[in-house]
Amino acid sequence: MQLLSGIHHVAVICSDYTRSRHFYHQILGLRILSEHYRAERDSYKLDLALPDGAQLGPVNL
Repeated sequence: MQLLSGIHHVAVICSDYTRSRHFYHQILGLRILSEHYRAERDSYKLDLALPDGAQLGPVNL
């Protein structure tokens, strides 16, 4: 019995947004879908596309 057929998105909490953005975009080569500064949280949200269409969203706290 198959319980999981795929993943739509994954959130990753990061302590250093600049380093994390560089790693995921420049080193791993993931495409940036959107990037937002969230003033109410004083943090950034970065949505990245994985090769299979899933999304990865590192967030700096």
